[in-house]
Amino acid sequence: MPSFTEAVNEQIAFEFGASQQYVAIAVWYDAETLPLLAAHCYRQALEERNHALMLVRYLLDAGEKATIPAVNGPQTDFADPVAPVQLALEQERTVTEQISRLAALARDQSELVGGEFLNWFLKEQREEVASMSALLAVVERAADNILLAEEYLARQQIGDAGADPTAPPAAGGAL
Repeated sequence: MPSFTEAVNEQIAFEFGASQQYVAIAVWYDAETLPLLAAHCYRQALEERNHALMLVRYLLDAGEKATIPAVNGPQTDFADPVAPVQLALEQERTVTEQISRLAALARDQSELVGGEFLNWFLKEQREEVASMSALLAVVERAADNILLAEEYLARQQIGDAGADPTAPPAAGGAL
């Protein structure tokens, strides 16, 4: 069983990997001239990157070594405009499981401060899964005319509207 610090460092890689995947999805939508889907995914990429940097800040503040690992390359090709959102939802579900395991490890290793720190991530992941589930429902309904999904995004905010004042600080501050 890894130490809590080792597991947090592993989660940093997962978060940076999620960020890279969102960039790849955004670039695909950009190339397909779907700017609002692209913009949504670029925002998600920044959010995931910031999650990684929050974990880095936690380790630095705890006097632990933070490592910045390499990440696997993201999927860059998709069959249709629905597939990237399906992948993003799968990714959010996976990250939720990873954060849940990390929180359980904190509890098992009596890392009480770490467990409290992770409560924000657990809440955030619930919102991320709900948000991406809603976006998937929209793009599936609009699959025959994906521009309807763009129109929907022009009218309706999917996900949070930006900075969360309850979020933990990220390494590097508000970059």
